[in-house]
Amino acid sequence: MNTGTPAPDSYYERIDEHRYKPTVHTGGAWDPDEQHFSPLGGLVVHAIERHLATLADTDLVPARISYDILGRLALDECEIRVETIRPGRTIELIEAAVLIADRPVVRARAWLLATVDTSAVAAGPDDRLTPPQALTPWPMASVWPGGYIASLDVRPLAPPRPGRTTAWISTRHALVAGEPSSTLASYLALVDTANGIAVRQPPTAWMYPNVDLTVHLHRQPEGHWTGLDTTVTFGPTGQGLTSTVLHDLNGPVGHAQQILTVRPVPDR
Repeated sequence: MNTGTPAPDSYYERIDEHRYKPTVHTGGAWDPDEQHFSPLGGLVVHAIERHLATLADTDLVPARISYDILGRLALDECEIRVETIRPGRTIELIEAAVLIADRPVVRARAWLLATVDTSAVAAGPDDRLTPPQALTPWPMASVWPGGYIASLDVRPLAPPRPGRTTAWISTRHALVAGEPSSTLASYLALVDTANGIAVRQPPTAWMYPNVDLTVHLHRQPEGHWTGLDTTVTFGPTGQGLTSTVLHDLNGPVGHAQQILTVRPVPDR
């Protein structure tokens, strides 16, 4: 008889106002004893939105969010501190720092812009991806280890190819146990998955973790699916780039970029 503790149904559990405990579902792809950055990126947005809720009513929305990954994301409780760097009625800059064991491991900045009715001039590519309901799930865990990858529902539009894949990503897990999270936070909690859906080389032979993630949005995403139209490029001197057009069910919502450090897996 299995007497073990059931796995939680969230990526994080709140400890106090600023601290969170990661669950097994955050386990990393490069090292299962580390946090995968993807859910942590969503948690940062969750913390930013809680900070904004304490301020005066505003119609500002996030238009760019950039993350710099400063060090190892240990599978341990983390603290998120948020402050307003540049307040404003039409443009605002927010900064968040993630600390593990009192050491900064992620710094993030979010530019917020005013909402204005520009529907009369709205234009741009509007190609919609095949909806996920019409696609077959792909066992991404056959390529990558870790609790985070195992927690996903991944549905590629076509069989993944080296350096090129378009796929829908979703999850049944909450971001923070017992707390509602916004559509934006839940959406961004899946974006960092892009670097793993279009592997150019097997992760057993080559390492190519990203040291940053920058997301630009021309509109706010809707729904529970994150669409990733991803291309991975390796340069000749150890650097790489993962570029993604971001989609929801209504079409493109923006772009994401990730800089990679590319190197062979060390001999053991």
